[in-house]
Amino acid sequence: MSGLKDLLGDTPFDGATISPAMDNERLGGQLRAVKSILQDRQWHTLAELANRVGGSEAGVSARIRDLRKPKHGALRIERRHVKNGLHEYRMANLWD
Repeated sequence: MSGLKDLLGDTPFDGATISPAMDNERLGGQLRAVKSILQDRQWHTLAELANRVGGSEAGVSARIRDLRKPKHGALRIERRHVKNGLHEYRMANLWD
C-alpha cells in the first residue's frame, strides 16, 4: 500500500461510507485505471469506462470527480452531451 499512499497521500478517499482499510486499494486501482484510459484524450461514455475497468458507471463517475480534485491532480476532465442524457468524458489537453 505504500505506493498508493505515496501517490495519493494519507487520506486518498473520503466520505461517510469510506473505510480506508477496505476501500483505498480498490478505489486507487480504479482511479488509476480510469485515468489511464482518459489519457488517450478521446471521448468515452461511463458505460465504456465501467466495462473497461470492471466497475460500475456510478463508481467510474465518482473516480472522474476524484480526478478533478486537487489531491488527485486537479485534472481537467471535459464532458459533452451526446443525446437523451448520454454524456461522454475525456481528459483535456493541458495546453488548451
